[in-house]
Amino acid sequence: MSDLDLPALETWLAERLPNESGLKVERIGGGQSNPTWFLDWGTLRLVLRKKPSGQILPGAHAVEREFRVIDALNNAGPPVPKAYWLEEDPEILGAAFYLMERVEGRVFSDCALPGVDPAHRREMYLDMARTLARLHAVRPDEVGLADYGKPGDYFQRQIGRWTRQYQQQDDLRIAALDRLVEWLPANMPEDDGAIAIAHGDFRVGNMLFHPTEPKVVAVLDWELSTLGHPLGDLGFCVIPWHSAPDEYGGLIGVDWRELGIPERDEFVAEYMAHALPTSPLLPFHVAFALFRFSVIFVGIANRARLGNAASAEAADLGPLAERFACRAIEVIQS
Repeated sequence: MSDLDLPALETWLAERLPNESGLKVERIGGGQSNPTWFLDWGTLRLVLRKKPSGQILPGAHAVEREFRVIDALNNAGPPVPKAYWLEEDPEILGAAFYLMERVEGRVFSDCALPGVDPAHRREMYLDMARTLARLHAVRPDEVGLADYGKPGDYFQRQIGRWTRQYQQQDDLRIAALDRLVEWLPANMPEDDGAIAIAHGDFRVGNMLFHPTEPKVVAVLDWELSTLGHPLGDLGFCVIPWHSAPDEYGGLIGVDWRELGIPERDEFVAEYMAHALPTSPLLPFHVAFALFRFSVIFVGIANRARLGNAASAEAADLGPLAERFACRAIEVIQS
């Protein structure tokens, strides 16, 4: 159970919940960012997420922000787990962590949703679109998140932020990413003033679906959330239609229509039908999303080299940085 001090955690829990006892912990695999565990403390079923130990980039792995947005959104919009405790003292477990409710459901790393009835696949995708629209309909000031990010000029600021993240990796250069660093600022649409709570990583792999029904019961992994433009999330959410199965479970080369998965345009239309009025989704938004995903995988590759990645698969996933950058070039050339 590496990266988790069980005696320290048990002491911490006993101080807060003295009427419970008996700790059981199970590491959840697959995550590339904040290490995550299922945790049973007596009769309570919880999830623990913490920052990874070791050197990390400034501002990365912000579990404090995850906790804040989940807590604010409880009963306010999209389904989220109940947030319980945030511990910011790194002396307890070596880094900040928080506990939230454990919601029962299904998680899929493969966007083809293996083992699901075709009729359910279509509805699961469409409910994901509706769930995203529900998130973007929440007004930040009404849930205490008016200061959760800077309003306006979202894409300009994000392009700058992710460009800096990429350029900090002095020993890693990708030609397609270098091209996007130039293309995106030059082709950015005029800011239409739309502001929403942006999840930042809204995709199939971060949806918890009902155990048997075709609906989202919880949206997970809010590390990259901020105040942003709704089309940033929507552009990211359509990446499966622009990526292959070995590129984080995409749909290119899969007979996804036969599987019941809706067309990309139908997915976007379902979102637009339930969202606040916004501008149309453009190739820029999809290319930006792929660019950002590419830089995230640059970070994963870097953490693998430093030896503090959250998953043993990180070294294998690093090459996806170039793959997603090339997919973004395909989008802007199509």
